[in-house]
Amino acid sequence: MKHLINGTRLNILEQGSGPLTLIFLHYFGGSAREWQSVMNLLSDRYRCLAVDLRGFGDSDAPADGYSVGTMAEDITCVVQQLGIEKFVLVGHSMSGKVALLVATEQTNRIELANLQALVLLSPSPPVPEPIPDDERQKLLKGYGQRTSAEQTLKNITAKPISDMACEQIIADDLRSAKPAWEAWLKSGSRENISDRMPAVRVPVSILVGSDDQALPPNVQSELVLPYVPHATVDIVPETGHLLPWEAPDVVAAFISKKIAA
Repeated sequence: MKHLINGTRLNILEQGSGPLTLIFLHYFGGSAREWQSVMNLLSDRYRCLAVDLRGFGDSDAPADGYSVGTMAEDITCVVQQLGIEKFVLVGHSMSGKVALLVATEQTNRIELANLQALVLLSPSPPVPEPIPDDERQKLLKGYGQRTSAEQTLKNITAKPISDMACEQIIADDLRSAKPAWEAWLKSGSRENISDRMPAVRVPVSILVGSDDQALPPNVQSELVLPYVPHATVDIVPETGHLLPWEAPDVVAAFISKKIAA
């Protein structure tokens, strides 16, 4: 269902119910659909919402407004407009950086007062993301090309996934709006929000695949933990960047364990 959020219609998948809401945010070039299997495993206990960020999935794509700050404001508005009380933010890759910025506003925004925790899968760090220049240019030039999307899928997964999942991942890549695609590669991924990290007061639990080629485990130890020292990092063996697609049962169990602690 689409909701008018912060001036843009965002598509939000919802299932389940419970006193605690889990808000799921997707990776660059992905969509809310990456969370479907995880939500199926958790919706008997929690209200689950998965958001297509602006310019991705089925959400609208304005011509501009793709900074990390604007995406963070979108999520804050989702919390306010949908009347969400106790909640946990679950961010993946690009949206991990967004979730971290949302958390810095907890003491300033009444709608964020009941944020309980962050669970982040291979999050983009609060400092500029270490994307090699040649890879950045390859992604920019390959926008909208199926061969490029197929190669990206191959690069960021380590475990076999179904043909249906592969087609969804490729489709999500290809339907990403060009303004959103270029904004993340040219500016969003390069944003430095590290000076805001002391304001993150909630528990932060990080999960990363041992074979993640996009944001390897060392990115978390070298570029996240120095700025969010109270965060914990767990590693899933023989798994790549797309944890919700590759190991949804492991992700669901991790979330349950961390939010119950």
